[in-house]
Amino acid sequence: MSELALYIHWPFCKSKCPYCDFNSHVRAGVNEARWKAALLAELDHWARETEGALVSTVFFGGGTPSLMNPSTVAALIERIQSRWGLAPEAEITLEANPTSVEAARFRDLRQAGVNRVSLGIQALNDRDLKFLGRGHDAQEARRAVELARAVFPRFSFDLIYARPGQETASWKAELSEALALAGDHLSLYQLTIEPGTAFAPAHDRGDFTLPDDEQTGELYEATQELLDAAGLPAYEISNHARPGQECRHNLAYWRGMDYAGIGPGAHGRLDAGPGRYAVRQYRAPETWLEAVEKRGHGTEAVERLSQAQRRAELLMMGLRLAEGVSRFRFIGIAGRSFEDELGREKLNPLIEGGFLELDQSALRATPAGRQRLNAVLGLLLA
Repeated sequence: MSELALYIHWPFCKSKCPYCDFNSHVRAGVNEARWKAALLAELDHWARETEGALVSTVFFGGGTPSLMNPSTVAALIERIQSRWGLAPEAEITLEANPTSVEAARFRDLRQAGVNRVSLGIQALNDRDLKFLGRGHDAQEARRAVELARAVFPRFSFDLIYARPGQETASWKAELSEALALAGDHLSLYQLTIEPGTAFAPAHDRGDFTLPDDEQTGELYEATQELLDAAGLPAYEISNHARPGQECRHNLAYWRGMDYAGIGPGAHGRLDAGPGRYAVRQYRAPETWLEAVEKRGHGTEAVERLSQAQRRAELLMMGLRLAEGVSRFRFIGIAGRSFEDELGREKLNPLIEGGFLELDQSALRATPAGRQRLNAVLGLLLA
């Protein structure tokens, strides 16, 4: 059986964080029975389209999927089991906010079948949590982490760095506290200003400023140093884990494996016959919901990827990983080696500059290359 990763998108939040450009929406009320029926219907659709696959990972993302009733989560997991089957050690992750109301559902979510939770902590001090628009305080965050540790076999949490006025010493202290709280996985994201977010016009007005490139670089390097020393090296640009405790679902994306997306705005990548296809669901929640109720799925577009598109995706995703892009997989897609397909005139300057490494097993971005990956990719894919 081929392995399949499933992503399930719950698009609703209590409030929209000012930095967030995800497909998340605030609604006065949500008819959860209607949404549950639609998500189940779309699961049935993709089960027919991927008959014979075995689901190895499930990821409930959002939005805020911990706002779902645990009985809805249980029904979705049960449907996955009945339609595909779950691998014996299947990883089932759910993103959660650490507010007291949502944390109270942890035991029911575990009973529903969730075995890994990812908490959106984002900061461990109240001042920065308020700036980031989070609905919890630092004490709630600490309590939620401890509860997650007690309830779930595996857990992770996110922090955002390069916040206004953040100095290296204070970030090191915050990271040290995070490491004392952490299990075997941490996600650490640099704050960026994305178009369409509430932060974008505020930043343009000068309401706040972010650390400059030099300070951001110091914060990044301090992050790598502290987490390496703690035994949680970066296996991907923003994700750190003890060996063997990486998020297997996200690895499926970065390694270019098959995955299907369920829910508004979800994406998929599926091999079928001689080709690989990109699948996109309708982004607007109500548009997606109406489409599913009318025809059994909310797919807006299916595109067969060209060989050049597949090669580019493999490089863009795989070079985020410390392990890099497998030579075997690259040849399987491009039909030629890295040297022949990309050209020594592109590879050699990046290798000699210390941004890429190439050997018989893989092409990898070095730590310096991963820190500047957009520029590296721009040169490779030009």
